[in-house]
Amino acid sequence: MTVLSEYDRLEAIGLWRETKGAQRRETVVSLGDATLVMTDQHERPLAHWSLPAIERLNPDEMPALYAPGADAEETLELDDEAMIAAIEKVRTALARRHMRPGRLRIFVIAGLLLAMAAVAYFRVPDALTNYTLRIVPPAKRSEIGNAILAQIAGKGGQACAEPSGTRALRQLHKRLLPGRPGRLVVVPSGIAGTAYLPGGTIAIARSLVEGFDEPDVVAGFIVAEDARQTGRDPLRPVLENAGFLATFRLYTTGRLPQDAIGDYARALGNRPGLPIAVQPLLARFRDAGLRSTPYAYALDPSGETTLPLIEADPIAKDSARPILPDGTWVSLQGICGG
Repeated sequence: MTVLSEYDRLEAIGLWRETKGAQRRETVVSLGDATLVMTDQHERPLAHWSLPAIERLNPDEMPALYAPGADAEETLELDDEAMIAAIEKVRTALARRHMRPGRLRIFVIAGLLLAMAAVAYFRVPDALTNYTLRIVPPAKRSEIGNAILAQIAGKGGQACAEPSGTRALRQLHKRLLPGRPGRLVVVPSGIAGTAYLPGGTIAIARSLVEGFDEPDVVAGFIVAEDARQTGRDPLRPVLENAGFLATFRLYTTGRLPQDAIGDYARALGNRPGLPIAVQPLLARFRDAGLRSTPYAYALDPSGETTLPLIEADPIAKDSARPILPDGTWVSLQGICGG
């Protein structure tokens, strides 16, 4: 979808709130080609919203209140009439498109229905999943990942966020995954180790930062989780767990049912991580300048089942680069507030 030319690069001032409990922040709102972008006064991006997914929460009221999706916690308050008119014009165009689907959408849906009748039932869900994975945009993936994270984090729906600990997480991400998109978050419960979520977020169990004396263990779990996802789409297991109907709803409406998100979050708490071949994993530890021995003993204190990771540790203990300074590691251990 392309924004109409008269609104190209339109900008306005708005009030952006990241979560329900967060303080509103003044932000510059830019209407781009397919996204609504919020930046701070230093032109640093705060959020990217996909225009097709944006919903108005208070129709016919001012100032206008928008969200990036029906289940999203983020909100944006606008009183700039030109920006509101542009957004509403795009939303109206989208609504008309959904009311009168174009020929391509009709042909695709008709093709899916014919395929359902022509092939074995277990082939259709796989084909639909593959096609849906190709068309889900990054903003929607991040929205789904954040929704899963809120379910994992429990009743409060919040990851651990003590400020100095959050800064330590950013430093750890830069140390282990330099130049990579995504972020690291620590959750108080819901998972036993780590979980890679759609949108690039790696969720980390609180026990990994509080239960060990050195950062090498949690660093090892992060590197292993990233290695586990090499060549895999983190949205695929979400759709496979959700099933055909939920995947079809995501394909046709752009929304994944909330119960499917909750089911996947609960499944993460009981699902062991996929096994990783030893040699590729050791190569990832070597590239990160990280010892594999602490990670191996965290998996198996006896070392019997993880002996290859111990014997072939690519980094000698006396030559390993520090993962984090001691003070930063202490801050990370207190990220959940004790």
